[in-house]
Amino acid sequence: MFVTFEGIEGTGKSTQIKKVREYLESKGRDVFLTLEPGGSRVGRELRKMLLHVDNRDITPITELFLYLADRAQHVAQVIRPELDAGKVVLCDRFADSTIVYQGYGRGLDTKTLRELNEVAVDGLWPDLTIVLDIDPEIGLKRAMLRNIEDGKAKEEGRFEAEHISFHNKIREGYLTWAAFNKDRMRVVNADNSPEQVFERIKEILDERLAAIA
Repeated sequence: MFVTFEGIEGTGKSTQIKKVREYLESKGRDVFLTLEPGGSRVGRELRKMLLHVDNRDITPITELFLYLADRAQHVAQVIRPELDAGKVVLCDRFADSTIVYQGYGRGLDTKTLRELNEVAVDGLWPDLTIVLDIDPEIGLKRAMLRNIEDGKAKEEGRFEAEHISFHNKIREGYLTWAAFNKDRMRVVNADNSPEQVFERIKEILDERLAAIA
């Protein structure tokens, strides 16, 4: 089973992924955690380019192909082998991020982005995608504080440096894209406590696990 987590900056994806891992492991599942960009050796180099605040001059097309390169390597070298080994793979961001950020955010054609992602993922789309939704102003403050606390304000602050209007477009993009993909994508209110958010995610997971059992 392949589960991805999406949302604007500061929604608490990392926290929820850890909770989901603990929950699934308690049920006897073998779980593997990964992320994008940076889930492979090559991807870690691409992550430095994509997220460093000094690289704000990267063009939308360049940004797109860097993400696609990261994803193609990630799927071939990490995700597919782990799935083939029988593990549940939990991934912090995946192809939907590119469609939303480069499509709804940067203005690139979403149909083209879907087609390019088909090539990058080699037919491997998630079984379930959790979209954590929160007010962009709240999420952005959380993300900026996290980067400062982690000492990564420059290394991973390129998207946090975008204007709030960009983050508003991303949020709306996620909600729109999720509405187009209701069978796979489920939106969860991330404005509640981490425990409340997890309880809702757990309900969705249990429902999906029962359906594929």
